Amino acid sequence: MPSPNQPFILIVDDNATNLSVLSQALKAAGYKVRIAVDGEDALAQVERHRPELILLDIEMPKMDGFETCRRLQANPETEGIPVIFMTALTETENKVKGLSLGAVDYITKPFEEAEVLARVKIHWRLKCLTDSLEQQVSDRTQALQQAQLQLVQQEKLSALGQLVAGVAHEINNPIGCIVGNVSVAQDYIQDLLSLIDLYGEKFPQPGAEIEDKLEEIELDYLREDLPKLIQAMKDGGDRINSISQSLRTFSRNDSDTKQPFNLHEGIDSTLLILRHRLKANDYRPAIEVVAEYGQLPKIACFPGQLNQVFMNILANAIDAIDELNQGRSFAEIQANSNQITIRTMVEGKQVKIAIADNGKGMSEQIKANIFDHQFTTKGVGKGTGLGLAIARQIVVEKHGGAIDVNSELGKGTEFVLTLPIC
Repeated sequence: MPSPNQPFILIVDDNATNLSVLSQALKAAGYKVRIAVDGEDALAQVERHRPELILLDIEMPKMDGFETCRRLQANPETEGIPVIFMTALTETENKVKGLSLGAVDYITKPFEEAEVLARVKIHWRLKCLTDSLEQQVSDRTQALQQAQLQLVQQEKLSALGQLVAGVAHEINNPIGCIVGNVSVAQDYIQDLLSLIDLYGEKFPQPGAEIEDKLEEIELDYLREDLPKLIQAMKDGGDRINSISQSLRTFSRNDSDTKQPFNLHEGIDSTLLILRHRLKANDYRPAIEVVAEYGQLPKIACFPGQLNQVFMNILANAIDAIDELNQGRSFAEIQANSNQITIRTMVEGKQVKIAIADNGKGMSEQIKANIFDHQFTTKGVGKGTGLGLAIARQIVVEKHGGAIDVNSELGKGTEFVLTLPIC
């Protein structure tokens, strides 16, 4: 049975019998159901009342399922709704086409009620889990941003580390459950397939009814495809685990002594924290990050403090790009794409990290004051003027390095960090 929240499912099919059968089965299982008779009707209904899941027929008049799915995925407001295609088409290219458009699964006609309910149940649970994880990350990212401002003002870098570590911990709990259960599900599936094989050996002539059923469910295809579906779920869980690891890297607590640290891991974990700001939105395309990493040794440093420096510089780069974009159309921005370039290299006994943007740039007067305490070019409530001052203190005073800035108004800014290897 679904959760007490009674998820709303939209069924899209031009066949009245199919709509009736599916509606009755899903309603009996506790789901709320609406129906649409073609793609245009479906899109109109989604605008009025957004479903949690869509069962979408492929072959329909006016607008087929493929085009309907494409439009749903192209809309940021609806791209997250899971789409399960319903079709009598068994050709692999049709299924590949549907999955490439963003569908999460297929149900083959004629329907088996148990199969429909099972697939709807698992994708509803996956959506609930995904929504929960996204909400947790969103909530904690907002908390992270609020804490960061206070942190910069009070120079308490350890508080940021604890907060991000908490996000990583919260992600680990639910995803650990998924990954663990997926492995068990893989074993169960293998056991069931082995049992079917054993039956086939012991009863080589099962009878016409069973043979028809085996042909109907396409056992050979199911045997091949089902493990792939489960593996895809496991791969998704592993990806979230890697994100959690990046968060832990960013939130490393510094001791009183310097520690060997891979600077690329610190930069990558910082980019992960800022990923939501790099993504495309209604006003501009995504900001492209070009990483030109050299072969760097681990350096002795305070990792948490350097991660804070990367955070301040990269966040300022995004701000500079967004300021330049003000008043420009989406097409104008796309023609001269937003970009941040990160280059790392070894020069003698030093490591250099250059972070450049193609944002609004700075005048000579502003460039001369950016490392001063309390100096900011941002509006009231948007900046404290401490970020770059603290970054300079960390690089120069704590690590014996240097931080330089090159900038030209209207063309962009480059910060160059120089750090001793030992």
